[in-house]
Amino acid sequence: MEQNRRPSAAPLSGLERSTLRELLIHGPKSRAEIARELGMSRASLTRVTRTLIEQGLIADGPLELRGATGRPSEVLRIRPEGRRFLGVKLTSDRLFAVVTDLAAQAQAAYDEPLVSQSVEDAVAQIGGVYERLAAEHPGIEAVGIGLAGDVVSKGGQQILLESPFLGWREVPLAELVSERVGLPATAENDTRALTAAEHWFGVGAGYESMVLITVGTGVGVGIVVDGKVVTGANGKAGNLEHLPVEPTGPRCDRGHRGCLVAYLANAAIVGALRTPGLDYASVLQLARNGDPAARQAFRDAGHALGVLAATLANTMDPEKIVITGDGIAVTELAREELDAAIAANRHPDGAPIALDIQPFEFDEWARAGAVLAIRDFLRF
Repeated sequence: MEQNRRPSAAPLSGLERSTLRELLIHGPKSRAEIARELGMSRASLTRVTRTLIEQGLIADGPLELRGATGRPSEVLRIRPEGRRFLGVKLTSDRLFAVVTDLAAQAQAAYDEPLVSQSVEDAVAQIGGVYERLAAEHPGIEAVGIGLAGDVVSKGGQQILLESPFLGWREVPLAELVSERVGLPATAENDTRALTAAEHWFGVGAGYESMVLITVGTGVGVGIVVDGKVVTGANGKAGNLEHLPVEPTGPRCDRGHRGCLVAYLANAAIVGALRTPGLDYASVLQLARNGDPAARQAFRDAGHALGVLAATLANTMDPEKIVITGDGIAVTELAREELDAAIAANRHPDGAPIALDIQPFEFDEWARAGAVLAIRDFLRF
C-alpha cells in the first residue's frame, strides 16, 4: 500500500508542535497572540509558522480585530485537511474504525466482526481495514487504537498489560500494528482515549482539569490534571468500578457487595429484574414505559452514579465532570436520584459540580482512537 503513504516530512520541532496544538485546541490566533502565549520571539515564530505553512498544516486566515483597540491582525488557522488519521476501537467481538482529519472530524467509518480474539488475527485485521480505508482516503499519517484494558510504557514501548474482554496479557499492540501497517501507531485504554478526545475536541477543550465518566458495558473514569490525561504507574488510574455504594447491595462478578458496577453497568441493570431473556434495550424500554422494577433498577443506578460523581468531585476538584457512554439513559431516567446522591455525598464546602451530560454514538470510541494518533503526532 505504499501508494497511500504521504511523502515523509521532517519531524516537527517542539515549538512547531506547541504552535500547532495551540491553534488546534484554542482556535485561530494572531501571530502576536501565539508568541505571547508560548513565550516565543518574533524571529522564532516566523520560522515556526513558515515550516507549518510549508507542510500544509496551517494557513493564514482573514484579518480580525483581536482586541478592544488597535488594528485588525491576520490570524493563523489549522488546515484540518493537512493530515489524516485512522482510529480503531476493539471490543470483544467487533472492530470499529474511522478516518479523521487533523481536527478529529470523521471522514469515513467502518466496522466488521473480529475474525477471532487472537492477537495475530486482530493485528492482521487492523492492517486489512487500514488498507481498505487508505485506498479511499490516502495519506493516513498514523493509527490509534482504543480498547478496554491497562496500557503502560515499559522501556520506551507501549505494553497492553491486560484486556479481560479479549483475554490478552502483556501485548505490545502498538508496535505490532505499526509493523503491520508501516505507520506510527499508539494504543490506550478506551476511556482514557475518549477523555483525550473530549479534552481537546469536545466539551473539555480549554480546561486544565476535568473528569469523564463512561457508563455502559462497564464503568470507566478518565482524569485530566494540569492539562494532561492521567494514566497512573500501572495504567489503572480511574479504576473505580468497585467503589462501595451500599454495603448490603447485590454482589458483582468479583464478589463485592454493593459496589458501583453492581448497580451501574448495563448488565447489572438487566440483572436487577431477575427475568430471563431480557437485554439492556428491552429493560430500557420497560423503564420508559413505566415498569416499576425497571424504573427501580435505573433509580439505583442513578444513585450509584451520583455517589461516583461526588467522590470524584471531592477527590479531584475538577473544573468539569462529563458523563457519557452507551448507558447514558440512566441520566434521563434517574436524574433526581443522581442529583440527590451528589448532594448527599459532596463535601459540605465543595463548589457546585459542573456536570455535563453528553449524548453518545458508538463511533465516538473509534474517533477517540484517531485522537490518540493525533496527540502522538504532536508528541503530547
